[in-house]
Amino acid sequence: MKKALLLIVLIVVNNISVYALSAQSSVLMDFESRRVLMENNAHLRRGMASTTKIMTAIVALEKGNLDDIVTVSYKASTVEGSSMWLKSGEEITLRSLLYGLMLNSGNDAATAIAEHIGGSIEGFAVLMNDKAKELGLKDTSFTNPHGLDDENHYTTAYELGIITCYAMENEVFCDIVNTKRKTIEGLGNGINRTLTNHNKMLTLYDNADGVKTGFTKKCGRCLVSSATKDDLKLIAVTLNAPDDWNDHKTMLDFGFDNYYKFTGADKNSYIRTVSVTGGKFDKVSCYAKKELSVAVKENEKTEVKFNLPECVKAPVIIGQKLGTAEIYVDGKLTDSIDVVAGYGVNKKLSNSFFDVFYFLSMELLSKFVTSV
Repeated sequence: MKKALLLIVLIVVNNISVYALSAQSSVLMDFESRRVLMENNAHLRRGMASTTKIMTAIVALEKGNLDDIVTVSYKASTVEGSSMWLKSGEEITLRSLLYGLMLNSGNDAATAIAEHIGGSIEGFAVLMNDKAKELGLKDTSFTNPHGLDDENHYTTAYELGIITCYAMENEVFCDIVNTKRKTIEGLGNGINRTLTNHNKMLTLYDNADGVKTGFTKKCGRCLVSSATKDDLKLIAVTLNAPDDWNDHKTMLDFGFDNYYKFTGADKNSYIRTVSVTGGKFDKVSCYAKKELSVAVKENEKTEVKFNLPECVKAPVIIGQKLGTAEIYVDGKLTDSIDVVAGYGVNKKLSNSFFDVFYFLSMELLSKFVTSV
């Protein structure tokens, strides 16, 4: 009988090798800022197996409609590997396919989604690669939606972490990957399925809320997990990790034990007022487009900088970018967000009652927007 060889990798943190992991590549990342808290071979290209389906799901959510009715092809019903047991000719909603994709890791679901959204496996891979480019990824390439081995299908632990952070901004995606068990009702064919999530982190780790497992003989065990504690969300990624469950416990414990969330600006929070020239009104209120925060240690120095002009020219459009807000840790830039106009300001025409009413209405609208 052949014995499995478990290679332990010591992760260096603050120049001390104390965190033993089995993973060949790994990264621990702060969800909000994408700051890397722990890493090993994080930028080395590797196969990702079924963690591919994180990108498959987000492309489907952005390009498709959850209530779409998908007819399962023979090709989808016979694809090799893990399955949600789709039947050729069966009709099923895209929503149900996404549960089968992320809980059962169904390669049949991945193929059905790809054919529905992209017209073919190849067409959908183009959409996946387009999304990777949009996210600024340089070391990621997709040839299929399921993660079966292909030499041109690869990513890195770091870039898979970036993909996951982006995906976890989608509420529907978050709900799906945090579901432990789901019953899918058939459409007219009486086929009901009860799906159980393969991601054991949801039960092994108290604060886990996602994301996806993966395995092929060539890629080894791959795992992406997410956990949230005290409003701090962390993303852990391991590629080719024989002891991945324990790796992720170690990584997440390290993150929560050593870091806390520092918030520089809440989403839609008021930043300051900027003067407007040539407009109906002489000022516009500016707001944070999204949350600005970062995971930091107790002894790290944080600083927030707002880069806004003293004055802008009319017209100003509601939601228009007027500047940025940046957060620094020990003098190093870790994250930046857009600061936008809370309401529009047209060019100056008159001082009529209508103009005054417009200004007051925009002020009220901006307060409503920032309260939701």
